[in-house]
Amino acid sequence: MAVARTSAVALVGLTPSVVDVEADISPGLPGFWVIGLPDAALGESRGRVRAAASNSGLPVTSRKLTVSLSPAALPKHGGGFDLAIALAALAAAGDVPAESVASMVHVGELGLDGRVRPTPGVLPSVIGAVRAGHARVMVPAANAQEARLVPGSEIVAVSSLREAAIRHGAELDPVPVEAWPAAGERESDPGRPLDLADVVGNEEAVDALILAAAGGHHMFLLGPPGAGKTMLAERLPGLLPDLDADASLEATAIRSLTGHVVTDLVTRPPFEAPHHTATAAAVIGGGSGQIRPGAAVRASHGVLFLDEAPSGPHT
Repeated sequence: MAVARTSAVALVGLTPSVVDVEADISPGLPGFWVIGLPDAALGESRGRVRAAASNSGLPVTSRKLTVSLSPAALPKHGGGFDLAIALAALAAAGDVPAESVASMVHVGELGLDGRVRPTPGVLPSVIGAVRAGHARVMVPAANAQEARLVPGSEIVAVSSLREAAIRHGAELDPVPVEAWPAAGERESDPGRPLDLADVVGNEEAVDALILAAAGGHHMFLLGPPGAGKTMLAERLPGLLPDLDADASLEATAIRSLTGHVVTDLVTRPPFEAPHHTATAAAVIGGGSGQIRPGAAVRASHGVLFLDEAPSGPHT
């Protein structure tokens, strides 16, 4: 019997948990099982791992292979476990040094050609790994810039499963591959921040806005159409100070989970203004499988503006 271990990270919302990935090769009917409460996407990793390993020149064993994800009761979602599963399986077969694989956390989804695809939520995953005492994390090359935003982390970026095996000490000839491009929506340049100096008149409203910003208070703006309520609300973030280090990491991690391409830390308070017809799920967040942040979550450490709030379903 051969058992190899490594680590990955499971995200439940924004909360990361380090997961032990164990691969066991044993006598019995040939097969590939993944156990430990995987969802459908994670259960399909068997096909991705087999194809990626074969196309990387490191075919997975044809014997009975069982991969366990612990703790077993923790729900696990998505394809971000592929890299850890593949390397644990290769280490169990003796194709990759098991000691090196066990010393690192692995995050990344595999393509059928063996390339490592970018994965949403890499930033909170690296934060969770570092806080759990695992500084060395292997991530997709497309997520390297995002992962290196975490202080105290030692990031190893790879473009393919073959490159990952070589990094762990496998005696293979390097084969250059084109790194998978970063996926997701890029943040648009906000340009000049909106300034309260743009507001002419409305002295009482301006004073109320300054007091709310200074004390961290909620505001309720009431007035006829065209009175300047939206104009005032949009300038509230400009009165707030820059985010501190912890708040900046959390705000950036939320952007990573929403699928944005993260290249730098969010240092300014975010501003979210959902349409007044937005559903409760769109404002609060949620999901039947993997939890997705809503507008209220994306506005953490910033401003959530509910325009026409009394007429919307989120009231």
